[in-house]
Amino acid sequence: MEFDPDRTAVVVVDMQNGFCHPEGSLSAPASEDVIDPIADLVTDARAAGVKTVFTRDVHPPEQFAGNHYYDEFERWGEHVVEGSWEAEVVDELAGKADHVVEKHTYDAFHDTELEGWLRARGVDDLLICGTLANVCVLHTAGSAGLRDFRPVLVPDAIGAIEDAHHEYALDHADWLFGEVTERANITFGSEQ
Repeated sequence: MEFDPDRTAVVVVDMQNGFCHPEGSLSAPASEDVIDPIADLVTDARAAGVKTVFTRDVHPPEQFAGNHYYDEFERWGEHVVEGSWEAEVVDELAGKADHVVEKHTYDAFHDTELEGWLRARGVDDLLICGTLANVCVLHTAGSAGLRDFRPVLVPDAIGAIEDAHHEYALDHADWLFGEVTERANITFGSEQ
């Protein structure tokens, strides 16, 4: 698959210490395993002039106080709290983004500037990687598709808690709203 650098962005979802470092509260080994493949994709993309956007899942300590139903701290325990080490992008990827989006839900488009930032730069195609496959990656990719972006998930650069979660997310995305392709199949050229 060839992607036009002027119309493409790599979206790296939630590669943060809390999810990817062994000492993180929601650490998953498969999330740590995709750090190097993501770093390689980002390096190649940036060399071709492709924009890179990182998301950071960040929760103010009182975010869910008084909520009727939606409470990630109840479901997952307290994690990636605003200002904490857990909320920071892993060292291997820090400083490699053209833009960083802070989000407070699974979906990186919900109540953020992501859509406007991409549209202002003429981006249509999104190469989506990061973690977790069936949570923030899937919700962000689905939301991208509903906004008429072309979400392409890169499976060998996506972490998950379990293999079944990874497989489900990719099958669901491919069937319903996006595409899936391995990193080796991605090239960057001037025409699509």
